[in-house]
Amino acid sequence: MVGNGGEMVAVRGLYKRYKELPVLLNLSFDIPRGSIFGYIGPNGSGKTTTIKIMTGLIRDFQGDVMIEGRSIRNWGKELSSMIGYLPQQTSLQEWRTVDQSLHTFGRLSGLSENEVKERMAEVVDVLGISEYRERKVSKLSGGTLQKVGMAQAMLHRPKLLVLDEPVAGLDPESRVLFKGLFRKLSREGTTIFFSSHILSDIEDIADTIGILGQGMMRYIGSMDELRARVGRTTEIRLETVEPVPSDALLERIPGISKVERVADNRFHIMLEDLREVDAVVDRTIRAVMAESIHVRAIHPNRQSLESLYLSYADAEGKL
Repeated sequence: MVGNGGEMVAVRGLYKRYKELPVLLNLSFDIPRGSIFGYIGPNGSGKTTTIKIMTGLIRDFQGDVMIEGRSIRNWGKELSSMIGYLPQQTSLQEWRTVDQSLHTFGRLSGLSENEVKERMAEVVDVLGISEYRERKVSKLSGGTLQKVGMAQAMLHRPKLLVLDEPVAGLDPESRVLFKGLFRKLSREGTTIFFSSHILSDIEDIADTIGILGQGMMRYIGSMDELRARVGRTTEIRLETVEPVPSDALLERIPGISKVERVADNRFHIMLEDLREVDAVVDRTIRAVMAESIHVRAIHPNRQSLESLYLSYADAEGKL
């Protein structure tokens, strides 16, 4: 099997069952080079199984995965050196120090002794864990352990990073750090495949989203494409200084389909046509000010990935 040259990963016809329970059912999709691919779906849908197949941890399955045209059926040093993997639960030998753990991972990934030393210094600095290099793994907090796991995943400059819930358990500052790092690595050409239950994080950085349900890829595409497919009409948030005496003032404005009053001076306004958003905002401001009511804030509010995901689940039936 040979890819078309545009993808880093080509998943073809994956089928996997555990005893009598099918988990993946003819799963196929591509991940373009240099992209950030966000993989979402309900618990038990097969996300972690997909990841374990991609990283060579599960060998008993039907179908194939090609990474830069190389089948994972022929796993070897070349594939190992191309992939960095951060599992959902970072597992390191607790009696070893951070330096000792990273050194071992670096050497196993094919780096020379000098390369390991250089890269260790670089990655621990980027992740802000330099002060923990001589500390034993057993003494690390959960967030710091996650950063060490990320350090080992990127230590050997892999072309593909496969990350299972990489921001789970991190504090807000560390989540921002990780997301900024993912963007930087993507700009430099690294392909990033990651799953997360924190849909706002995927919305922040993923350029492609895959929705897995009942072992099959239910949707794959961009946020804008998903919004166009299942999104509700664009919504405008309006807040005024003075109370608006009647909803009719807003309801009669051309282009508005529905008005929801949140408070005396706050409204959610649904549009008939998302292409009219700028015109409707202008009409709304004019109509409100004509009644001597001052506008404090008005802005379009696009649906979040979480909202779109729930809309998609409703449209497609239970995922």
